[in-house]
Amino acid sequence: MNRYMLSLISVMMAIVSCQQGPKEGQHTTATPKDTTAGQQLKPAESGYADVNGLKMYYEVYGNGKPIVLIHGSYMNIPLNWSHIIPMLAKDRKVIVAEMQGHGRTKDIPREFSYEGMADDVSGLLKHLKTDSADILGYSMGGGVAFQMAIRHPEQVRRLVVLSGAYKHDGWWPDVEAMYSTINADMFKGSPIQKQYDSLGNDPAHFDEYVKKVISIDLKPYDWTKAVKNIPAPIFMAIGDADGIRYEHALELFRAKGGGKMGDIHGLPKSRLAILPGTTHIGMMMRADWWIPMVTDFLDADLNAPPPTF
Repeated sequence: MNRYMLSLISVMMAIVSCQQGPKEGQHTTATPKDTTAGQQLKPAESGYADVNGLKMYYEVYGNGKPIVLIHGSYMNIPLNWSHIIPMLAKDRKVIVAEMQGHGRTKDIPREFSYEGMADDVSGLLKHLKTDSADILGYSMGGGVAFQMAIRHPEQVRRLVVLSGAYKHDGWWPDVEAMYSTINADMFKGSPIQKQYDSLGNDPAHFDEYVKKVISIDLKPYDWTKAVKNIPAPIFMAIGDADGIRYEHALELFRAKGGGKMGDIHGLPKSRLAILPGTTHIGMMMRADWWIPMVTDFLDADLNAPPPTF
């Protein structure tokens, strides 16, 4: 097993152990823990939306301005968002969904694509009668979020991408090379496989699931021109030990008005953060760092002048 996969599985185990949610075998009713109230948060709404041939599983928490959370590869709502939802649902409507083939959203005879999953998110918002929302995507979900803003800009208020790429070589070369080595054996006995089994999927198809999910990163893609033309303000965050190249994030930030002294030229509407001591998988363990940055970005008057002294 390569070091990336060992790290992935180790961190997933750490995340699951910190959820304080239901024990193994109870994942279908897992609910995020509101650590301030000491109670289990229950979704105000949950169910399946018929979108593009999928029965897409979703949950809705809280009240306020809507934000959609899009999970990473091989993840689902409990694995990716259980510890995040309570932090955001205090004053926002948090919409979480499971992408094609993930969690409770069963796969269909359709290839995996960032574009297709973005169309599914768009369909979910229409199902929920939500005209527009802030969109936050992590890793694979970051690619889906970029495509959501490209293909459905009218539905995107502000865009947050955590450890995501908008072209295949936005990843470090060794990360790109690693993708073709991923197989189901690497996940055997891991929380990812256990969640796959416990959420009603056929264990006999786990190998196919692993291959199909990684297929979207085995072919080149480049959305640079379209991403630079996204009208919504963008907040992109990566770790300083992430799988995303620094230059990749900086290229987008400069294209969106960054790279100038704000005291002279004013602040750009888009933002960039590089978190210290943070890996790609570890981004989810830094929620206490990036959530205040994200909420400040989402709430800010981006037309306001910079402060003066």
